[in-house]
Amino acid sequence: MTIKKILWPLVLPVLAACSSSENAVDPYLWLEDVEGVEALAWVEQQNAESLAYLEALSTFQPVFDRNLEIYNSDERYASPSLMGDFVYNYWKDANNVRGLWRRTTLENYVSGNIEWSVVLDLDTLAAEEKEDWVWKGSTCLRPEYRRCLLNLSRGGADAVVVREFDTGTREFFENGYYVAESKSDISWIDEDTVFIGGDFGDGSLTDSGYPRTSRLWDRGDPIEEAKEVFAGEKQDVAVTVYRSWDGENSYDVVHRVPTFFTAVRYLYADDGEHRKIGIPDDATFHGLMNGQMIVELKSDWKPADIEYLQGSLISIDFESFMAGSRDFRVIFVPTERSAIPRGGVRWTRDYLILNQLQDVTSKLSRFEFLAGEWVGTDIETEMLGSISLDDAAEDSNVFFFTYQGFLRPSTLYVANEGGTSIEPLFSLPEFFDTQGMSVEQHFATSKDGTKVPYFLVLPANYEATGDTPTLLYGYGGFQVSRTPSYSATVGHAWLQRGGAYAVANIRGGGEYGPRWHLAALKENRQRAYDDMAAIAEDLIANRVTSAEHLGVQGGSNGGLLTGVMLTQRPDLWGAVIVQVPLLDMKRFNHLLAGASWMGEYGDPDTDDWEYIKKYSPYHNIKKDVVYPKAFFTTSTRDDRVHPAHARKMVARMKAMGHELYYYENTVGGHAGASDNTQVARVQALLYSYLWDQLGTE
Repeated sequence: MTIKKILWPLVLPVLAACSSSENAVDPYLWLEDVEGVEALAWVEQQNAESLAYLEALSTFQPVFDRNLEIYNSDERYASPSLMGDFVYNYWKDANNVRGLWRRTTLENYVSGNIEWSVVLDLDTLAAEEKEDWVWKGSTCLRPEYRRCLLNLSRGGADAVVVREFDTGTREFFENGYYVAESKSDISWIDEDTVFIGGDFGDGSLTDSGYPRTSRLWDRGDPIEEAKEVFAGEKQDVAVTVYRSWDGENSYDVVHRVPTFFTAVRYLYADDGEHRKIGIPDDATFHGLMNGQMIVELKSDWKPADIEYLQGSLISIDFESFMAGSRDFRVIFVPTERSAIPRGGVRWTRDYLILNQLQDVTSKLSRFEFLAGEWVGTDIETEMLGSISLDDAAEDSNVFFFTYQGFLRPSTLYVANEGGTSIEPLFSLPEFFDTQGMSVEQHFATSKDGTKVPYFLVLPANYEATGDTPTLLYGYGGFQVSRTPSYSATVGHAWLQRGGAYAVANIRGGGEYGPRWHLAALKENRQRAYDDMAAIAEDLIANRVTSAEHLGVQGGSNGGLLTGVMLTQRPDLWGAVIVQVPLLDMKRFNHLLAGASWMGEYGDPDTDDWEYIKKYSPYHNIKKDVVYPKAFFTTSTRDDRVHPAHARKMVARMKAMGHELYYYENTVGGHAGASDNTQVARVQALLYSYLWDQLGTE
């Protein structure tokens, strides 16, 4: 048994004192050994200490019980996934902890009188095979959608086992396609052929751990004999080749991803003479609709005589484009206050459906290509909130969308004829009492003068006394927009108990399109953190709350955000939640998928470290600073953001004498939990912590 296992609590303070230089050997590297005996013993001790306190708080059990009741509620509705004549859905509840993959007909689903037919019971499968299976989706062969490649994860990790399944017989194919556990990529060509990318040994993966090559794999052949059809570079993020469809016509696309935000595309050719699709590398290639290539621009582009603006949605006849034409048609041009969010473009047989954000609230439109031009019509939803496009039919003009607001439960609508008629199908019940609550939008002024929006949800009987417990949530990265959403957990565990809730729309996100994201990229990262601090100061200045009663929460990139808030502005917070975070920004690109995010943060192995080190939370902890008692959470099975980020930060802070809480779920992947009971527990821990730190009692 090593000294680390027996004496690490005594050794850590000594090691910490020796690590003041950024060039010193990291004394906590042993915590990067995910399943190491010493590391797991450390995790077990941290969990035991934190759980002993947090689970004993008076808020824990009632919040946990109500969470579980909500997450398993039969009153939830089933979100649709259209495949042929069927609507598929994946469902978890108290009796189906891992979940059911089930289906019904489209006609049956729209009628509201749904009779589900179970296609796969994952609880039964996991029990039979003695595996901790977590559902990660399916890829089914059109047009019958009978042969499906199922992605099954052990414990919620990103790496999956791929197995071929028959939705007709509801059994796995004997000797069907099978890919061992890996971060693979697979796409149907036809019944007997697929494109496959995965771990084929040395050189087959990128530095980010994703496929570097794509191969053609014929049914019956050993996977090792699959023929390589395209190879990227080792420093790329990934390579994928996939088949896509425009009505009844198929086309194959090579997708080489040099960075997280760029891709080089080619039209695949059997002879290997792939033809480059000459759009900007940072543009989004949405695919083909009735022969029109749909492209979303992330920067200004002048392919010929006309310049198209950043954030625009444009189209062109694909065959003409590949022959040299650059005569694009404009579908959408953003204003200073509008943008297309992720998932904001869909199409049915005849209509392109566009969901746009205007000052972080949604607006829905449909476009029809008539006489060589796009003609747009607003879809009247009579709503002010957040809309998301769920799915659209390929052979009709039916599509589904969801509307929700902070105080309005999520409602699923079906739209016919491209939105000419709209009908509500299902709605969540009101899981908490909204009587007397209100929602406001404010704009804080950041350090450089930029106006930064945020939403504020106020509890019933609110008064601006400066002592309302307030939770500020943020993300601020990867062009992800944080729009109004209905959270039963926030509602019952926070708002209904008298807390205020704020959601930040800081730079780095996508609330105002690519420019909002680019404004906080790489060397400009500090702007996102200045924005978050400005919102906190605005909440305090407006007497919503005070630093003593203000908490901040974020996960993943948002965990980096809250880690920075902890180290840069500890004076602003009474509580800090840091979930599945990036924190060691010197080594993030060497841990799991971290190399893929250098397009967002920069490369710490180069001169980029000069600006990264200024905010890297792990490198900015100080012994003589008073920090709020933070709560760090992560997952042992997270194979996207390494759990060592949280582990090492906690170890270093504790070695300096700082008090905090730590909880590492031993399953759950990057989501932090893999079933409803785990989710209910983690959320109960978080809100028990918040009330303990921020409550007025």
